[in-house]
Amino acid sequence: MMNRKTTFILLLILGTAFWGISFPVTKMAMGNISSSTFLFYRFLFATTALSIALSKQLKLITPKVFAAGASLALPLAFGIIFQTMGIKRTPASQCALIAGSSVIIIPVIKLVFYKTSVDLKVWAAAFIALAGLMIISLKENFAIGLGDLFTIIGAGGFAIYLIQVEKYASTKNILPTIIPMFATCTGIAAVWALFDPSANWMPSTHTFWMGIGYCALFSTAYMYTVSNMAQKYIKAEKVAIIYLFEPVFAAIAAIFILDESLTWRLLLGGCLIFLGTIISEVNFRKITKTTKRKVDDSSLEEATAMAN
Repeated sequence: MMNRKTTFILLLILGTAFWGISFPVTKMAMGNISSSTFLFYRFLFATTALSIALSKQLKLITPKVFAAGASLALPLAFGIIFQTMGIKRTPASQCALIAGSSVIIIPVIKLVFYKTSVDLKVWAAAFIALAGLMIISLKENFAIGLGDLFTIIGAGGFAIYLIQVEKYASTKNILPTIIPMFATCTGIAAVWALFDPSANWMPSTHTFWMGIGYCALFSTAYMYTVSNMAQKYIKAEKVAIIYLFEPVFAAIAAIFILDESLTWRLLLGGCLIFLGTIISEVNFRKITKTTKRKVDDSSLEEATAMAN
């Protein structure tokens, strides 16, 4: 029987498939419709669905719990807003790949703001991933595309969100905060839409509403609920590693849904980001100790055999 950590890892991988598919779905659904309108309905539908699915949690929502959910919503909404603006200006597969840079941003934020020590391997991984981002994002005149810049800023928001969720989930039951969190995100998106002159409150395209339904249920309600619950057992850095399955699913989905092509820059940059991620998480000390132990055991067995 699988333990909870393994179960959540599998649920998160399934969620990254939902997330990856949501990149081309979002790009196709928005079309010429404003990002603010899309996000307002995405958050609204997700909040409604979660209020039904988690109805037992409603009675546990105290003012303190609501405040906690609202505090989690701020970096989450920030990240999703900038990522959505990035999707509108950047190929979906490229946007998903750049979004994975949060795996490197997390340990840097922990060092700067939480005074948590960071291994040398993490800094090496950060530079490798940064090189990958530069290959993907920098144009011929060394200018970064606006869509790529928005996506990188959004990745910073996600990194802060994951760190905050990790801190909260380690000491408290995070489930009651999920509905207030998305309700706050809905409010933020509504305010943005109210001040957005391009907002269209009643889009008539079927593609838009199908995209809203998919993103609200699968890539928002499902994924963020599972992610928040998983962080009671899995650290933010590890969750971010699992999120790197997302660009793979996004690239595959973009090929089939949007007929996008994979360029050499995207492939090379993506490989460097993935390499940096792996380096940041591999426990070299454990591998060295295990190898040394095996060598010592082998030497001891040989010495014993020779003595006999």
